[in-house]
Amino acid sequence: MLKETMTSFDVAAATHEINQQAEGAFIAKIYQIGTQTLLFRLRKPSHPRMQLLCEARKRIHFTSYVHETPKRPSAFCMSLRKYLDNGVIKTVRQHEFERIVIIDIATRQGDFQLVFELFGGGNVILVDPETKILQAMTYKRMRDRNILRAEPFQHPPARGKNPLNLTFEEFLEIQELAETEIVRALTKIVSISGTYAEEVLLRVNINKKTLCNALTKTELEEIFNQLKSTLEQVHSDNIDAYIVSGENGEWIDVTPLPLKKYEVYPQTKFETFNKALDEYYAKITDAELVQESSGEVVSEVARYKRILERQQKALQNLKEPIEKNKSIGDLIYLHFGELQALLQKILEQKRTGITWEQIASNMLAQKSANSYPEIYFEKLEPKNQVVHVSLDGQLFSLQFNETIQANADTYYSRSKKAEKKLKGAEKTLQETLDKIKKAEKEVKHVKDAQQPLAKRRKKEWYEKFRWFYSSDGFLVIGGRDATTNEIIVKKQMDPDDIIFHAEIVGAPFVLIKTQGKTVPEQTIKQAAQQAASYSRAWKELFTAVNVYWIHPDQVSKTPPSGQSLKKGSFMIRGNKNFVRGVALRVAIGVKVDDDQVSVIGGPVDAIASQTKAYVEVVQGTTKSSELAKKIRHIVSQKVSEELKRTVTAIPLEDFQRFIPLGRGKLKRD
Repeated sequence: MLKETMTSFDVAAATHEINQQAEGAFIAKIYQIGTQTLLFRLRKPSHPRMQLLCEARKRIHFTSYVHETPKRPSAFCMSLRKYLDNGVIKTVRQHEFERIVIIDIATRQGDFQLVFELFGGGNVILVDPETKILQAMTYKRMRDRNILRAEPFQHPPARGKNPLNLTFEEFLEIQELAETEIVRALTKIVSISGTYAEEVLLRVNINKKTLCNALTKTELEEIFNQLKSTLEQVHSDNIDAYIVSGENGEWIDVTPLPLKKYEVYPQTKFETFNKALDEYYAKITDAELVQESSGEVVSEVARYKRILERQQKALQNLKEPIEKNKSIGDLIYLHFGELQALLQKILEQKRTGITWEQIASNMLAQKSANSYPEIYFEKLEPKNQVVHVSLDGQLFSLQFNETIQANADTYYSRSKKAEKKLKGAEKTLQETLDKIKKAEKEVKHVKDAQQPLAKRRKKEWYEKFRWFYSSDGFLVIGGRDATTNEIIVKKQMDPDDIIFHAEIVGAPFVLIKTQGKTVPEQTIKQAAQQAASYSRAWKELFTAVNVYWIHPDQVSKTPPSGQSLKKGSFMIRGNKNFVRGVALRVAIGVKVDDDQVSVIGGPVDAIASQTKAYVEVVQGTTKSSELAKKIRHIVSQKVSEELKRTVTAIPLEDFQRFIPLGRGKLKRD
């Protein structure tokens, strides 16, 4: 069974790694992606961007997965952004070896503390520079402290002594727990979990059930030293992190160091503990998402199955009277004469004026005398005009005031009525079976459709621009706006490169990175189409536009005397090389490289040479958000079954980035 929450040892190892990477990082964005989950996007000069994930009550670690962020932030998230956006992380630390993480954040308004409580119900608390509670994910009054706005912040009482600061003399207090097993005593006196209390004892070969008063001072010293040694391991820069699997291959634990209790289990080693935590909890999150999305349908299946059980019992109860009533009717006809004689005997006696009690007594006497060898009188019910008889082991009743034939017909009628009910019940039962089958299919569909968390792909430097690789393998980049136009010309343009521009106001600069190689005509045409398609001509619904290309030495930021140039604009001098009548066409699709799926877009011929999973986009009025959904859906149908879920998990923004000027339509529309 998967471990749900981090231990204090886990927190120690995770925060040690987080602090090493996050110290000095800026908080770029904060998202609340669940009722108790926060995602922090961090940026640090000369370092890849980082994502820190914290789920109150459960975990904290860096994540490389893509997590869907809400369009509207929660009130709590907005408050965190208000105070912490662009704040600098000073330290990430564990409080007193408890399951509490504190991030110290420096801002213009002062130094704040963001406290993550990973125990109990969990909480996230923002503490202001005066150490008062500014915001909390959950407010509550408690016996030992209050989590209320503007009150001084207090940590919860410690579960035990901090093992990092523990002296051997203090540790010897464990002897006072004389009749307590040593494993329980360790968790009481020291702030560690049962798992690591057991681990320490395993490493010194002491039975965990040994009573404290049975341990020698030497043995206690061995336990103390091993505890300190294990603590040093989790604070080391060389952590041996593992995910542990059970006998059936299911994951059961994630640890920051190899544990003796798991040495016979299959284990997967990770470079860092944060990476191990990320993989481990991604699996839990996937399972939770599937359970959450299919839970309602699963409940419906269970409801139908309860109905089915009741219907099956009712069905069984209906089958019995069908056979029973029919067999009684048959018996009555089979013994027609004897039964008629019995009724006549009763009625004749009544006509003589004797009482019903006397008649019953007489009939019982005749039964004893075996007057009716095959038919046995049982009792009379004068009030209901009924006589009860037994015949061939079957007990049934006959009406005095009805003929034997009428009595038989009554039983046949009951049998037919029960049979009619049975058919109705069978029909209803079949309808319930159909509903169960349909609901079970829906559960499977929901589970199959549930998107797994996808790994966050590391972006290349050129992805901040509009880009594509030509069918000849040349990288082509283009500006998205005035700023990126400026960057392309001033910082990315090398002397051997070729630069393109559409002959229209409001067009990006497009650059072929030649790396000193001769550029084929096909790449020239594709770069020209990129320059045309992402120009203002797309919005103006031009079918084609002229594009020219030049060399870097023809581009200048120096305007004619007395004039100025806007940001992103440049002077072009010398002869221009024209590609005339360039059609405006774009293709958008997905490409698979080393199991990484990425969105690509650009000239149709270039994209078609790299993938079959693409669609062609032309000018139109469909908004990019709606168009991106269509593109993602169509492209997902063009990849293998294994990749469908991965493609449909790609954020729509990745497709939108390749739609010119935010509008268009599919060519087939």
